Amino acid sequence: MFKKIQNIINKPFRLGINLSNQVRLKNSNFSVISSNCNGALILHDLHQPFNSPFVNLYLEPDDFIRYLSNIEYYNNQELTIVKSDKNYPVGQLADLRIYFVHYHSEQQAKQKWQERTKRINWNNLFIIMTDRDGCTYQHLQQFDALPFANKVVFTHKPYPELKSAFYIKGFEQQEQVGDLFDYVGWNGKKYYDQFDYVTWFNQQESA
Repeated sequence: MFKKIQNIINKPFRLGINLSNQVRLKNSNFSVISSNCNGALILHDLHQPFNSPFVNLYLEPDDFIRYLSNIEYYNNQELTIVKSDKNYPVGQLADLRIYFVHYHSEQQAKQKWQERTKRINWNNLFIIMTDRDGCTYQHLQQFDALPFANKVVFTHKPYPELKSAFYIKGFEQQEQVGDLFDYVGWNGKKYYDQFDYVTWFNQQESA
């Protein structure tokens, strides 16, 4: 009940924040590869198309880093749906497991993966990872070492030694980052707004 009331009160404020960010955004036709739903939710707030298959799904850190280490190979592999105890489709891409948590059918998961993989703009690419789903310090180090110009990993505590780490306040008492799309307080702000993603996206446009 509390969250429902919070959502109702925050919604009009959020609409204003989203509109302001949409006006600020100068980059276009960019692709976001994200380990979970955060990337897609940010794109939705910005009213941007999904130019990558990483929408409404998640990968565990080992698999996400393995994908990023050999993207060309994995994008040429056929996605299959495997049996699982989940109430949503689970995909197998070579040796990677992909959890399509917000898809209604196996057909939809496969179709959207294939369609959106073809849309990836390799010249305007942004990578987002989140410190959760079993993420360890070693995973953070491995991610930090990946050769992408535009990458960030949201963490539940500061790691000043890692260039790609961005500390999201509010989850220090937990073992991982929580739901970054949740509202913080009553002014329309979400946890991921602590990171200025509009300026981050715009740096590619101005490069």
